Amino acid sequence: MAQPNVRGGGRGLVALLSSAAMASAFTHAALGAVFAGYLIERMAGRITYVTIVAGLCLVGAAMLAARRREISALRLAPTTLLVFLAWVLASVTWSQDAGGTVAGWLGLAGLAFIAVVIGHVRDTLQTARALGDVMRVLLTLSLGLEILSGILLDMPLRFLGIQGNLAMLGPVQGIFGTRNSLGFVAVLALITFLVEYRTMSVPPGLSLYSAVLAGTLAALSDSPTVLVLAVAAATATGALALVRRTRRDYRRSVQWFFGGALIMGIIVAYLFRHPIIAWIGAARDFSTRADLWAQIVVFVRARPIQGWGWSGTWTDEFPFGTINYILRDTHRSALSAYFDVLLQVGWVGLVLFGTFAGLAFVRSWLVASERRSILYAWTPLILVALLVDSVFESFALAGYGWLMLVLCAVRAGQSRSWRERLDGASPDSDLPLLDTTGGLDRRAG
Repeated sequence: MAQPNVRGGGRGLVALLSSAAMASAFTHAALGAVFAGYLIERMAGRITYVTIVAGLCLVGAAMLAARRREISALRLAPTTLLVFLAWVLASVTWSQDAGGTVAGWLGLAGLAFIAVVIGHVRDTLQTARALGDVMRVLLTLSLGLEILSGILLDMPLRFLGIQGNLAMLGPVQGIFGTRNSLGFVAVLALITFLVEYRTMSVPPGLSLYSAVLAGTLAALSDSPTVLVLAVAAATATGALALVRRTRRDYRRSVQWFFGGALIMGIIVAYLFRHPIIAWIGAARDFSTRADLWAQIVVFVRARPIQGWGWSGTWTDEFPFGTINYILRDTHRSALSAYFDVLLQVGWVGLVLFGTFAGLAFVRSWLVASERRSILYAWTPLILVALLVDSVFESFALAGYGWLMLVLCAVRAGQSRSWRERLDGASPDSDLPLLDTTGGLDRRAG
């Protein structure tokens, strides 16, 4: 009786795990699952979503193992990410809820690992195209459900958090739970769709539909942060375009000028925060945040260095439950990623998080200003949206926000890092194929 060819079967599995088709399927599945996390939880429960993420981690680990010869361990993940995750894990020793801290850390580490896998099996063009594909489906589904709820049925879909306000032109939530979540996702999608259009990676008609869809939902979300994100992204786009058109001899001076302008802009925005808040119609939202942040500062003073221990999403444990009791509210976050990090892992954690995010932005900005393809503008522009939104929301610390932050950091670190001097890998390995007209070859995906 013939024996099965176990060795041949093993080679076939390795070939499958290291194939481009598997990498594409994994990227689409991971982005789709994480961005649709709220929908999955409301339809099938939290355990289902956690199981999906855990399964993606196992598949991702197998893919990295199959590609181990082409991946450098030295360049696997940014050092600043590892140090931040180590500090978050260390907070279990002083946390008021050790089990909750471990669970929160596993959530961070799991999504970070998925982002690392995507960063190593897909290049920038393929990643942006995968995100664009996922966003088109999820935003179309959001609009369809809003039409069903707000016009056809004229009743809210409470199990999905949809209030049915489309006939009144918003606010709408789509499948993302809140109007701020929908507005933030729509801005990320709009950046991706515009990069797709400029790189000619999808047909023009599909690009137009995608941009109109994202812009419409961003406006209908009636989120006060959308206008801020749009202005920040537009300003960053203009500044980057100017830097790219500047002669190389003067480019460093222009970069320093924009760096100084950024610092001055932050100072001016802080000094004139009240008129700005009134102008964008966010006085009520900011008042809620101001009260919350003031109460958080009181607790930070008690443990300024190490914080109260990581939790991620707020629980009913101390100090989160106490803060909500004092404010007579039910906040699930600090409504600011920076205040959340400060409260949970102290000033040390905030410095580590700021270093991680800041280095990712600087690296991606420098790469985008030097590479000729507009494709490389995608990473810094996504980071601009993430970092600006982190002032008003904590999306960058969980779910799709954290996934995108780590993914952009991995992408930036592959192109500009101290590891290049120690590793023989080429920093230009992420360059997409170019056609004879200077546009991106659609076969690169």
